[in-house]
Amino acid sequence: MKLGYRRLVFALFVIIFSLGACGSARYDSIDYSRPEHWLSLPSSATKGVDVFYLYPTSWQKVNASDPSICEINNPSMLYNSVLAFNRQATAFEPVGNIYAPYYRQVDLSPTPEVRTQLTAGIPTSDSVAAFDYYLDHYNNGRPFILAAHSQGSDVLVNLLAGYMKEHPVVQQRMIAAYVIGYSVTTSYLADNPHLKFAEGPDDTGVIISYNTEAPDTVAGTNPVVLPGALAINPITWTRGETVATASQNLGSIRLNPDGSVVRDAQGNILKVMNYADAQVDLARGVVICTTTDENKLAPGNATFGRGVYHSFDIPFYYYNIRANAANRVEKYLNKQ
Repeated sequence: MKLGYRRLVFALFVIIFSLGACGSARYDSIDYSRPEHWLSLPSSATKGVDVFYLYPTSWQKVNASDPSICEINNPSMLYNSVLAFNRQATAFEPVGNIYAPYYRQVDLSPTPEVRTQLTAGIPTSDSVAAFDYYLDHYNNGRPFILAAHSQGSDVLVNLLAGYMKEHPVVQQRMIAAYVIGYSVTTSYLADNPHLKFAEGPDDTGVIISYNTEAPDTVAGTNPVVLPGALAINPITWTRGETVATASQNLGSIRLNPDGSVVRDAQGNILKVMNYADAQVDLARGVVICTTTDENKLAPGNATFGRGVYHSFDIPFYYYNIRANAANRVEKYLNKQ
């Protein structure tokens, strides 16, 4: 199970480009038979469904002269990917065995266009290799969910476009793909007719995607929102612009300043009720949240403009995602 010829040539081209941008750094293929190259690798599959998860950007350059793509054992990435896993992937723990590879990532400093090109190279090649290894050695024919956020979702759209097109038998086992924190666009779907976007809470074999913003986000300051982006409401799982109130939200989670999850005195994730509402903005292709503190949570930085709730795409709707994943698993299994 390998990348098709044209995508392989393109990936090699981008790898060569990235090597030129990254000084003398060396990038060999990753051996995914080694457990240390997995963020999450269950010792046994206790559930009948798997989750394959790709974490968001979890490192940044220390110096401008550093390579634009990190090594697989970069200490910052290893540490921050665990924080991301705890605030994102754990939403899927009740429904599946979670497999999450480490993959080499692109730094945020290049322009969005260059980041997209670089992500199509080494990060995608690593993740496809890990997915291939997972299927051959761990999956044992079980249905699976794909889940990712931010750079992980940028990688995931490449995997869905290439790998699933070339392996339709594998795609038949895909319950859903949660491509959150990056754009799935109308042109992307037109170019990939083997893929379809979710229309409601129950459909399977579909892509679920959205990016969260405040009502007054400055246009053009959210680099993960692309022209023609599609969004689904993460509370009602509908595509229209009807507001889903915070009281309809099944529960959010809060984050500490370092990105770790706020927990109660017993160490359990603290569930927060009546916190985040949601409304699809069809023109912008995003989900609008009006009930949270924009000044505190999204003041803006060098990458994301004010009002971009990028880090909270999953935490705002954590328990809704958990319930929806369970629902789609049930619908999928009932069809078999």
